[in-house]
Amino acid sequence: MKHSHGRVVDVTTLADLDRRLAGGAQSLTGWRVVGLDLTERGPALLERSLGQALFLGCEFADGYDDDVRRAGAIVLPDIPGIPVDTYRATLYSPGDLYDAPRYDDTLDARTYAWSRHGTSPEDALAMALHDHHVDAALAAWVADRDVVGVMGGHALERGSTAYAAAARLGHALGDHLTVATGGGPGAMEAANLGAFLPDGLDGALARLATVPSFQPDVGAWARVALDVVGETTDGRESLGIPTWHYGHEPPNVFATSIAKFFANAPREALLLEVCTAGIVFLPGAGGTVQEIFQDACENYYAGRTAVAPMVLLGRRYWTEELPVWPLLKALAAGRVMEPHVHLVDSVEEAVEVVRDTVSQRDGGSLPA
Repeated sequence: MKHSHGRVVDVTTLADLDRRLAGGAQSLTGWRVVGLDLTERGPALLERSLGQALFLGCEFADGYDDDVRRAGAIVLPDIPGIPVDTYRATLYSPGDLYDAPRYDDTLDARTYAWSRHGTSPEDALAMALHDHHVDAALAAWVADRDVVGVMGGHALERGSTAYAAAARLGHALGDHLTVATGGGPGAMEAANLGAFLPDGLDGALARLATVPSFQPDVGAWARVALDVVGETTDGRESLGIPTWHYGHEPPNVFATSIAKFFANAPREALLLEVCTAGIVFLPGAGGTVQEIFQDACENYYAGRTAVAPMVLLGRRYWTEELPVWPLLKALAAGRVMEPHVHLVDSVEEAVEVVRDTVSQRDGGSLPA
């Protein structure tokens, strides 16, 4: 989010606000002041130019919120009864979402339960504001990172050969790129796991296999994963972008940063958009097929410099079980995307395609 006067400044503590005001700031244009008790700061604020300043979920002394509005600022109050921070300025961590020993008591579970019954105009506004601010936090997070996506089915169980392969894929890609997934269980969790762990992957896979699925007990599924995270001192960063629209699929804890949305359509678009280094598609069902062709549509109309590689991993799966490849290949024929669409049969091939594409784009080579 940017204003014509420059980059947005997030102010989330009174100490930071007081420091900036004491430093001689005369204009709050482009400032986004979030969740502060400003009952004693009204006069100081009104001494400054407030045009295009945002005050989100802040508390003012009687009458000062109206004075601040008249001075040209936008003031949006807290919406009561909402389990999440409507104006949060950062992405979630696993600890934010799994903040209680019992899963039903966690922020993640409570928010999903609320979202299923939140039908009032105030609830809809809260969800939209929340997603807007998570979108802004996501844009800031990916700005200086080279992101590669891994998409695949949520039903893939720990302990399976395919789960281990997805983890190896995430591990290899995570050596030099930032791995992003849909943030859920199955192949998504496996890829985030591999990206997160710098070593000890085989041991972690064996431990996780003791609880193969998030069904029927999300708490047990999450606890063994949180134990692995807690024992890893040098875990690598990765990204998850899940949604409460599919809240019955819990977020995995191996994504170090989590952009969780209420609305699924913009979440899907953003998930594809941030993957500037391309996407590897593992075997999946309806959701994965949707992502393939949504990504294909973007690449179909993209200019030469905007096309990102699409790598379908699993030749038999994508040509026989779900024959996506023939249609994708026909769609790409004669377009600038044609040389960037790949069908491979191994993790090693998929990694090589992504690494070669990024190297050619950057005019150099990634480290071996």
